[in-house]
Amino acid sequence: MTLVILAAGMGSRYGGLKQLDPVGANGEFIIDYSIHDAVVSGYEKIVFIIKEENYDLFRDTVGKRTEKKADVSYVFQKPDSFCSLAIPPERKKPWGTGHALLCAKGSVSGPFAVINADDFYGRSAFSLVRDYLGAHPADARRHYCMAGYVLRNTLSDLGSVSRGLCRVGADGMLRSVTEHKQLVRSGENALSVLPDGSKTPVSGDTLVSMNFYGLDSDLFDRMEEDFSRFLRAPETDLAKGEFGLTDAVSRAVETGFCDLSVLPTYDSWFGVTYAGDKPFVKEKIAEMHANGVYPPSLI
Repeated sequence: MTLVILAAGMGSRYGGLKQLDPVGANGEFIIDYSIHDAVVSGYEKIVFIIKEENYDLFRDTVGKRTEKKADVSYVFQKPDSFCSLAIPPERKKPWGTGHALLCAKGSVSGPFAVINADDFYGRSAFSLVRDYLGAHPADARRHYCMAGYVLRNTLSDLGSVSRGLCRVGADGMLRSVTEHKQLVRSGENALSVLPDGSKTPVSGDTLVSMNFYGLDSDLFDRMEEDFSRFLRAPETDLAKGEFGLTDAVSRAVETGFCDLSVLPTYDSWFGVTYAGDKPFVKEKIAEMHANGVYPPSLI
């Protein structure tokens, strides 16, 4: 079982390479906890998707200690990967999370899970996704899954966040994901701030996508076609547009290429969206070490 970790994001709102900012008492990064939970849950291969210029720093820190626990590969997300068009000079960001995963084509075979590097997911999600993929091989269609997190557990007290709100059928299957760009906490619930400035209430119980998917390498060919379509679409802004993983997976569901089960996950989720989130994350992680959820050190 392979775990793909998306670690090429620029972290513009946070400032700096937030994937390599310690949150544990011994210098552990958030990514170390995901790797520990994955290995304990039976994942044997880790594929890091990073920017090429970060390779030396990334391998000297995260990579070398991960290599002691699992088979490790590195994939570079480059602007020209799978892109035959001329890239506008004002383009500064990568092409998004969907493109990042697509860059792993050829490095991943069979079922795999994919996560963000800068999110703390909790151990149960790794087991849920692994077990689901193992129990649901492809037949007439592919059977994918996603760890669904409770919205209230994914909000920041310091500003708005972007989340994919899931519409789930009675059978537990994903019907659609709607991206809300600005969600702000409102007690136990949230408010979605629309482009015109109006606000719509959203229940805190809503399940959301945090980019923790269980997929299969069969998806890569389809993603490559979708990325090519995205680049050539009249509405795509080649200077700023992003090919998101949620959009790519949603399209695969909508067109019948696969179905996708939403696996409710009630573990605590922590994210360092803003620099001010870090003290809270460090406190929660320290509590888990103290309570024996994690050994005294992961280093």
